[in-house]
Amino acid sequence: MKSALIAPILLSAALAAHADNKAIAIDEMEAYLEFAEYGGGVIFAEQIPADGWSKFMVIDARDAGQFAKSRIPGAINMDWRRVLSRRNEIPKDKPVLIYCNTGSLSAQAGFALRVAGWENLRILQGGMEEWRAKGGFEAATRANAPAKH
Repeated sequence: MKSALIAPILLSAALAAHADNKAIAIDEMEAYLEFAEYGGGVIFAEQIPADGWSKFMVIDARDAGQFAKSRIPGAINMDWRRVLSRRNEIPKDKPVLIYCNTGSLSAQAGFALRVAGWENLRILQGGMEEWRAKGGFEAATRANAPAKH
């Protein structure tokens, strides 16, 4: 009989704690958005010189199947849904670049990490598709090449 009375009390307490945690999370996101820089830490492929890529920890936020088929060389695979659970693997003292196919999933992963305190990360604008189209590691060189007439 005691356990029948305790279960609803425990459930009620768990629901209240969940609501409190949700409110805290919303407050943290709201505070972040009030001070977030315009663009959310986006960087274009042509802004990274070919020799600058080695300075980044590059995270491919796509699923393992997509990563196995193709990736930016040197990237590690960390599904966008898992960045917070794997946050101990992500440095705070080195630039971090996150990408996916087009930039939308990596933007979500980046937002979560920024709310969690990572200020050293950038989202690759346009993702891997745009990186390839602009010349990959040579995007900066191509963008700064003199116009051909």
